[in-house]
Amino acid sequence: MQEVKGAGWLIFACFMLFIAGIFNIIWGITALVKEEYLEPRLLFGNFNAWGVFWIIVGVIALVAAFAVLTRAQWARWFGIIMASISAIGMFAVLQTYPVWSMVVIALDVLVIYGLAEYAGPESPTETL
Repeated sequence: MQEVKGAGWLIFACFMLFIAGIFNIIWGITALVKEEYLEPRLLFGNFNAWGVFWIIVGVIALVAAFAVLTRAQWARWFGIIMASISAIGMFAVLQTYPVWSMVVIALDVLVIYGLAEYAGPESPTETL
């Protein structure tokens, strides 16, 4: 059996998207229910708006993770877009939790790389 270029990165990206989705949902629920756990130093907006935003992003990231398992091209791009939204969104809470934000941004970059690296199933005629 021939190894497909980037297949390991694809599995890594899938699991990281899944974990990020769960964490984003937890982050959103915390923002809605326990505001005192989060310091009130957001870039803009309020905790309810950010809570709803992160719950929606988390649920869509879970959908993206399961879609990536299908190895469809649209799922790759969907996952790249979701990881990009997550990374950009973390800049808004960078002042509140800088270490957490930087770790999530770094993982999002790895997810984007993993999804971009995956070449998809190659036909035997494409290889020399």
